[in-house]
Amino acid sequence: MLSVIRPFVFGGLLLLSTVCLSSVFHPSALAAQPDPLDWPSWRGPHQNGVSNESGLIERFDPADVGDEPDSNVVWKSEAASGISTPIVMNGRLFTIVRDKPDTKRDAEKVIALDAASGEVLWENVYNVFLSDLPAERVGWSNVCGDPETDRVYAFGACCLFQCIDGATGKTIWSRSLSEEFGMLSTYGGRTNTPVVYEDLVIISGVTTGWDENARPAHRFLAFEKNEGELVWLTATRPLPEDTTYSTPIITQIGGQDVMVAGSGDGDLYGIQPRTGRILWREPLSRRGINTSPVIDNQGNIYAAHGEENPEGTAMGAVVSIEGPVASLDSASAERWRTEELTVGKSSPLLIDGRLYVVEDSSRLHVLDTETGEEIGKPMKLGTAMRGSLLYADGKIYAATASGIVHILRPTESGVKSVFKVRLPKGHDVGGSMIASHGRIYLPTTGGLYCLSDKSKAQASSSRPQLSENAHSPSQTGQISDSLAAQLQLIPAEAIVQPGETLRFTVNAFNSLGRRVASSTSDLSFEVIGAGQIDASGTYMVPDSENNTETANDGNAHRSATILVKAGGLTGIARVRVIPSLPWTFKFDDNTVPITWIGARYRHEARKVEGEPLIVKISTIPKGTRSQTWFGPTDLHDYTVTADVKAQDGTAKLPDMGIIAQRYTLDLMGESQQLQIRTWAAQLRMAQSTTVSWQAGVWYRLKLQASVEDGTAVLKGKVWPREDPEPSEWTVTATDEAPNVQGSPGLFGNATNAEIYIDNVTVTSNP
Repeated sequence: MLSVIRPFVFGGLLLLSTVCLSSVFHPSALAAQPDPLDWPSWRGPHQNGVSNESGLIERFDPADVGDEPDSNVVWKSEAASGISTPIVMNGRLFTIVRDKPDTKRDAEKVIALDAASGEVLWENVYNVFLSDLPAERVGWSNVCGDPETDRVYAFGACCLFQCIDGATGKTIWSRSLSEEFGMLSTYGGRTNTPVVYEDLVIISGVTTGWDENARPAHRFLAFEKNEGELVWLTATRPLPEDTTYSTPIITQIGGQDVMVAGSGDGDLYGIQPRTGRILWREPLSRRGINTSPVIDNQGNIYAAHGEENPEGTAMGAVVSIEGPVASLDSASAERWRTEELTVGKSSPLLIDGRLYVVEDSSRLHVLDTETGEEIGKPMKLGTAMRGSLLYADGKIYAATASGIVHILRPTESGVKSVFKVRLPKGHDVGGSMIASHGRIYLPTTGGLYCLSDKSKAQASSSRPQLSENAHSPSQTGQISDSLAAQLQLIPAEAIVQPGETLRFTVNAFNSLGRRVASSTSDLSFEVIGAGQIDASGTYMVPDSENNTETANDGNAHRSATILVKAGGLTGIARVRVIPSLPWTFKFDDNTVPITWIGARYRHEARKVEGEPLIVKISTIPKGTRSQTWFGPTDLHDYTVTADVKAQDGTAKLPDMGIIAQRYTLDLMGESQQLQIRTWAAQLRMAQSTTVSWQAGVWYRLKLQASVEDGTAVLKGKVWPREDPEPSEWTVTATDEAPNVQGSPGLFGNATNAEIYIDNVTVTSNP
């Protein structure tokens, strides 16, 4: 049964609107054991683009789709067209695509197809909101499957992170990482892919959080995979040059499980996956790393990039790191570096002591893994390459960005061509080919191909046996060393209303990041800031503390740091204490509110002509155009107001705005317009009107958001602050594909001039 599912949330309750479109049977039984022929992540069961299957295609005609005996194209699905790499799990294929392009309902969706027939089983549709992402880059990320639970994890273009039931398509939990953690969804469109590890699902991206986390950094966030609580958060170096889409690889090196991942700061990191503790980092590039590494049985790591190297002027490199000796306390563990190979998009492929890498220009090189020296001559595959290589059935499958498909066979001197074909016009390739159950799946912008040779018998060899200290992740997390070296407090971050309780749990880990037993009687809890916590770890801010006469700035938006201590160890969690509406921010305490997401790095408190206010400054790098959020994401049907003024004496005007329920009301300086929108790069529901305004004058902005009969109704107005409020709205808009919830916030582009902000309010609609 094909189902289209749109999640709706009211007051924290997740509701699902399901429209049944046709009757199509699909598999729903959860496998007792993971199927070794499934492909549950974009690089496959071994996380390296290698399949154990045989009997796979050696040629196909992309125009020959059907049931003819000599056709190797089993099916082609235009519904699954896109730039994402699919996965296969429990008889279903999952991928991310754009929904209803160039309409008022333009959105993104995760879809499930029957892996054998190509029939669409369900669609989980969600909006793109508060993002500069261009429409053609929707679906950049890849989904990740969890065979243990038959769930799929998807990270959307606007940083909406979802756990989805693989059988039904229903959203089990979701987190809005932009509104909650300040994760950036940028015009570049680089969006990471989640990975599942034991009871965690891990995602990363450049974030601008609250308080000391307000400075941008590439951060890794680990959520409990069943309920979605944040377990740990780890930052790399602040102020990275880039957002990235490097997917971590989780492996075992030197007796401990390690997550190896490229970062936006240009380094390759080794991180304990259960704790988030950084074990080592190695400099690869001056800019972000977009490829995923590969790792051999000795723990040697192979990574690549296409930017400037840490030293010199050469662009790009392939680098080998000796994982077992890498450390924060020792010299670099770099084994070799082969420069001037701009491998910035396609991840390396490791086969039998040889490393196959494809430059962004689609030139394929074969390197010796011991020395980094090139074997044979490079092979030009096309004009550009974005996807990664697949190795299966003794062959290498490759597809260039322009749609040239190659099947190659490794040789002593490099590779030789087995087959080459050009796909029809409009079939560009941004994702990678995968192999599952005797089929090759090829994603293109013109359709997803399922390829299989009916004349061949398909088979699979057993997975390779890895040595004891190689890179097979531990499944139990138990070792003989029972000495606790780290404490973990869960949730690592949370929002609490006065009067609510929050129960913290504690995990203990040894130095290798493996869980050990801890005695609850040895634990002591402490609160720094608002609220109190008892001996069992239950935290609460009593309603009596929510005294608007004594709380900072009359709002009681406060923070707390929760500590747990035992045996000289300390675990830390952070809480934002945010009351129910209404809120008023006057900035009388001369500080930027501590709980605002992304605010303290991009704003500063000042007194201007004796008036306390905050200023969005124009001197910060890569942050003059940005958004700030105030509170929970499940708020709905409310009104935001703010007083704003553009700095006087500049050549150009800034853009100044407020956010309600994932819609922006933007007072646009250079175009002299007032605009309501939700997706800046694709104005699917936007409405604008001409408004004449000038620098040096205070204006009041007001945006009201509500949902009426399944449609979002947005009303905005602006007027000089000293004048009475006009009775009529300046601009109105409706959205038939509504955002039904979202955090209030501010928008601003201070590139041209500073923005002064005062008297911010958020109130429930009448």
